[in-house]
Amino acid sequence: MSTILVTGGAGYIGSHVCKALAATGHRPVTFDDLARGHREAVRWGPLEAGNLLDRERLRQIMAAHQPRAVIHCAGLAYVGESVIHPERYYHNNFGGSLVLLETMAEFQVREMVFSSSCTVYGDLERVPVDESHPLRPVNPYGFTKLAVERMVADFGAAHGLRGVGLRYFNAAGADPDGQIGEHHAPETHLIPLTLAAAGGLGPALTILGTDYPTADGTCIRDYIHVTDLAAAHVAALERLAGWSGYRAFNLSTGTGHSVRQVVGAVEQVTGKKVPHRLGDRRPGDAAELVGNPAMAGRELDWRPRFPALQDIVSTAWRWMERGRSR
Repeated sequence: MSTILVTGGAGYIGSHVCKALAATGHRPVTFDDLARGHREAVRWGPLEAGNLLDRERLRQIMAAHQPRAVIHCAGLAYVGESVIHPERYYHNNFGGSLVLLETMAEFQVREMVFSSSCTVYGDLERVPVDESHPLRPVNPYGFTKLAVERMVADFGAAHGLRGVGLRYFNAAGADPDGQIGEHHAPETHLIPLTLAAAGGLGPALTILGTDYPTADGTCIRDYIHVTDLAAAHVAALERLAGWSGYRAFNLSTGTGHSVRQVVGAVEQVTGKKVPHRLGDRRPGDAAELVGNPAMAGRELDWRPRFPALQDIVSTAWRWMERGRSR
């Protein structure tokens, strides 16, 4: 059993990664300051509380657990917030990652899987987008993700670090076993907002823009199940030992769904109408954002197990209903 340090392991994606690691014989150690994560989501290994900017605390954890590798999921992840408070994102996402990489080099931990984002591409020249697309982020969140990708590559050249960056598209859904799920405060993701509106657990949904150049006028996004994301982290980890340098992969289904299609799927799964209003476009939103996952299929032997939008919505609804029944 190998020990893997999971930064941000108490968060939405990180906790699913920890479950996937444990299921494949690894021992995940969560390092999380719990500012936006949840203690109760740490169920498959020990929790070590701390912030990545606290170098001495991180050194203590490295010395105590001697991890074979790091899966780096920690970071602030609201695009809108990054525009209003860019200093938080550069300080936390960039600065914390630099401390982590320096500490890994000190303790000779030479493998990292990094949770990156499709925001590194910026405005798309083509859809679906593949990894050869120019990297031109348009917001501070995307810039910090790209900066960390480049840091990992540079540490590879200088210190022999082997790294993989996983560029998520729209993470969605919940653990099919119902053990963990999505819980953000505030919640900004479309599927839980739509489910909450349908279930009377939140306000009516606001559809932001109905005049995009798409079939129904609303934005199109590529929704990828969080359990599939977690499986990709394990697949990348298992291949790192045989690779050198840095590689990046899209994690997506290759199929886009519009906001109106999400509303329809939620109504079909829940059997309830979604109360909604029509609003203006949100500045900076692209009409269509769909990824090409072919490279991850070839090099990681990874393919989504839950590509259907209804399956994604169903697991999210079961998680939400379970929370309401407690």
